[in-house]
Amino acid sequence: MHLHILGICGTFMGSLALLARDLGHTVTGSDQSVYPPMSTQLENAGITLMQGYDRSHLQPHPDLVIVGNAMKRGIDAIEYMLDAGLPYISGPQFLADHVLQGKHVLGVAGTHGKTTTTTMLAWVLDQAGLNPGFLIGGVPLGFSQSARLGGGKYFVVEADEYDSAFFDKRSKFVHYHPKTAILNNLEFDHADIFDDLAAIQKQFHHLVRTIPSTGRIIAPITETHIDEVLEMGCWTSVIRTGLDTDTQAELYAELIQADGSHFKVLEQGKVIAEVQWSMTGQHSVANALATIAAAQHVGVSIVQACEALSSFGGVKRRMELLGTLRGIEVYDDFAHHPTAIETTLDGARKRLGGRRLWAVIEPRSNTMRMGSHKDGLAHSARLADEVIWYQPEGLDWDLQPVVEAASNKSQVSRSLDEIIQRIVQEAGEGDAVVIMSNGGFGGLHQKLLAALQS
Repeated sequence: MHLHILGICGTFMGSLALLARDLGHTVTGSDQSVYPPMSTQLENAGITLMQGYDRSHLQPHPDLVIVGNAMKRGIDAIEYMLDAGLPYISGPQFLADHVLQGKHVLGVAGTHGKTTTTTMLAWVLDQAGLNPGFLIGGVPLGFSQSARLGGGKYFVVEADEYDSAFFDKRSKFVHYHPKTAILNNLEFDHADIFDDLAAIQKQFHHLVRTIPSTGRIIAPITETHIDEVLEMGCWTSVIRTGLDTDTQAELYAELIQADGSHFKVLEQGKVIAEVQWSMTGQHSVANALATIAAAQHVGVSIVQACEALSSFGGVKRRMELLGTLRGIEVYDDFAHHPTAIETTLDGARKRLGGRRLWAVIEPRSNTMRMGSHKDGLAHSARLADEVIWYQPEGLDWDLQPVVEAASNKSQVSRSLDEIIQRIVQEAGEGDAVVIMSNGGFGGLHQKLLAALQS
């Protein structure tokens, strides 16, 4: 079949495109924003990309149109698709119908850490020889691409709570029917589609309802919002994870290094193994524990899982070191929520010690643009020595009050060139610059590296 994907450069849809190609289909796609790393991955896979959403992209007619959840009524290609009566489907439904049938699905859900934890779990199962299929909403460093069909009965999927399509407002993860489910954390997010936290919790409970009684749910012992979901009704055994003092958890970690780069893993109070890796931050340790518990459910021992995690390479755009120039480290991070900003900077601060830490932050997500999290932003970045908030066009609220509420040195900038100039002039050897955005940030990363080089 010829499949055309609208919104193909989104992290989920791009990964789905790779799976569809591997199933033997001819795959083409359109997107408004075509930028690396997903565009590079797709082009390397021989998938034809088209800029924009013009109806001509659907001529001649494909056999099926897979519609991304960024698509809305009024878009030229969508109106043509409907008027011409072309067959269409959402991405999550296509995945469920054509890839997940007959598989033991391991789903990773939560407000934060889905991409990293999905990658960790796929890595652990792969290192254990299980040859899992997977779909990751990002580009992993340990695999050649973000999705594969695999050769065994296991499939690891990033289980996103965002809606499926303009014609299907259920969360994506409702389609997946996991047997093993990680519920990492739960906060209010996606204010463009959810009215409040309770609306998200309702969708999470829809997911819980689909997990069989012979399955397993893994959740941190400290997540009260997840507790509230499970109290709505749960028919599956639940394994609790925790850190240091959470000794009531079945599986918990004791930090050997404060930055989370080395820790012990305990089961029922007994030390089983250790992990020593390149990741930092307590959130990374929490992700690792969830991974270990999920892998254990499919027969991978804690010792095996810890050995695999000790060689885990991470995910692109998750505290990814892009380069060190003039002694200045430049990192790319996907953080786009106050909690994610805070936990990322906490890990960086513990690793860097007294070295100067810069945070350059673009509030780009739909929820950020709506201002839903603005009251927590100054606090979230407090661990950085220098904070530059980028005020992009289209952000309909002023970032200046965030600066005024800050306890550290902060400023607002409307110019990428101004940001680059300041860092080049003021940053010195030993400094670390963390660039945070869930988009391309106007190519700031590479522009800064080039400026530092020159």
